[in-house]
Formats: sequence, C-alpha cells, structure tokens
Amino acid sequence: MWERAEQIVHQGPDAVRPDDLPERVRQAVRRFGEDSGTTGFLLLRGLEVGELPPTHSDGEPATLPGHGTAGLAMIIAETLGTMIGYADEKNGDLVHNVQPLPGEETRIEGSGSVAFDFHIENVHHALRPDFIGLICLRQDHDKVAATRVSSVREAVERLKPSTLDVLRECQFYSNYPGSFTRDSTVEPAPAGPHPVLFGDAGKPLMRFNSHNTVSLSKAGRAALRALAEALEEVCHEVIMQPGDCALLDNHVAAHGRSAFTPRYDGQDRWLRRFYSIQSVPRSVLQMMGGSRVIPPIPAIQGIW
Repeated sequence: MWERAEQIVHQGPDAVRPDDLPERVRQAVRRFGEDSGTTGFLLLRGLEVGELPPTHSDGEPATLPGHGTAGLAMIIAETLGTMIGYADEKNGDLVHNVQPLPGEETRIEGSGSVAFDFHIENVHHALRPDFIGLICLRQDHDKVAATRVSSVREAVERLKPSTLDVLRECQFYSNYPGSFTRDSTVEPAPAGPHPVLFGDAGKPLMRFNSHNTVSLSKAGRAALRALAEALEEVCHEVIMQPGDCALLDNHVAAHGRSAFTPRYDGQDRWLRRFYSIQSVPRSVLQMMGGSRVIPPIPAIQGIW
C-alpha cells in the first residue's frame, strides 16, 4: 500500500481508487463513515510512515513534500467522504503538519505543547469537517503526549435534563481558532448564535470548543462548564505510536491533547492531520471551481 500511497500523493486525491485500502481496513473505515457509533472514534494501527527527516531543522518545521503519508491521508479521507482544506487555514493545504514550534509552546493549537482542552475542529465554521484524521509519524521523547477523546453521546448521560435544554438553545458564540487568524490583524466577529447540542436526543451532535465557545448568559456559561466536566469524566486517552491513525467524527467526538515537553532536537512529536466531508452545498462547489479547498469565510457567508 505504501507504493500506491506515494503515487497518489503526486497525483492528488482524485486518483484514489476504492481498493486502495486492504479490504478489512476499508470496510472498517466505511462502516465508521456510515455510523461512528457511541464513541465517534476509530483507531487504525500499523500504517507505514516511511523515512522521515528531522521534525525541525534550525527551528524551522519539516514540510514533507511528496511524502507517502499524505497519500495515506488521501486514501483514508476519500474512503470516508471527500478530502477538503480551507482557504483561511494553512493556505488551503489538504494535509497539515502538527509539530511543536519554538516560541509557540503556549499557543492553543497544533504548534503548542501545553494541554489542549476538548474541542471539535473549526467550531466557528458553517462547513465543519465531518471527520478528522491524525496520523502519528513520531512520538514525543517522553511518550506522554496523549490524544484525549471524549464523546458527547457518553457525556450527555451525565448531564441534567435542564442543562441539556440550555445547551440546545441558540445562544452560544464561537470565536475563530488561532489557525484561522494567525496572519490576521483584525479579530473576526464570533460565529453565532448557535446551539452546542443538536440532532436527535438519542444520538446528539455537538458544536463546542472549550477554549472558543462562550455564552452571554449565566445559565449558558454554567451549561458549558457542566459539559466540559462531563466530557472530562468520559475521556479516553490514547498515546499514539508511529503508524497509528486516529479517526474522529467531528460532530460526536471532541478531542484534545495532554501537555508534553519538546526539545527541538529534530526528534519531537509529529502528526499529520486531514479533513473529510460527506457533502458540500452546490453553491459552494461552484465557488470552489473544481478544487477541494473551501473558499474564505467572507465569500460563503451567504449560506448560513
């Protein structure tokens, strides 16, 4: 499969074929894409990661142009749905390198190394990815950095009915994450108002970022705290090893990361992240012009 992944990374995700994953893995990924269950989480193990350069060189992160792990990401993303990127985030790249960067230790994003609390990806966006994938290339030195996963479908069992009612109210706002504002000199207005919980009561979905989602009401703030506590109580921690790929339903499973200590010696923790979505409105597809990059938010604000 590695040779095929190396071919695809040069040809792009449009070259992915249905049989590019081994049958057993392909069926597991497809079932997850159809129904992510109670946990909203699937862990694949034993993927090949190939030869790797140092994570950093003279403080500059490695970029891995043409590396086969991008092809693996494309195969998995296309099995789940359609691989996408965002024009506002990392220049529209389809595969993101998640590495600690010198001087950014306290940033609440992939370049940091402090604890990163529960969140879904791109909480502020009307077209949030349906799935995210994280491929581990290299562990942190101390092998303590855990990917923390928590399901809203497990967490709601610990919340009072009155709290659930508040979380379903359209009274919450979500600020843009740092990955969308890194090069901006103006702080965008938060998205909202929106509910934090939505969908069927028996299979709820979530729009929540513990760092960025806020409420102007006392009841709303109390409900957000209760949700964060419930997510903590049902958290599962996974210390990913090289060759692991964590798949998350971005509407069901919030995720985070425990703290770790980077050394900037070329052997620091390194993941690759990708997104998959199962449908894009026709109006947005027309603006995308055949690409896989969701246009900048100002260009698509008319859809919500």
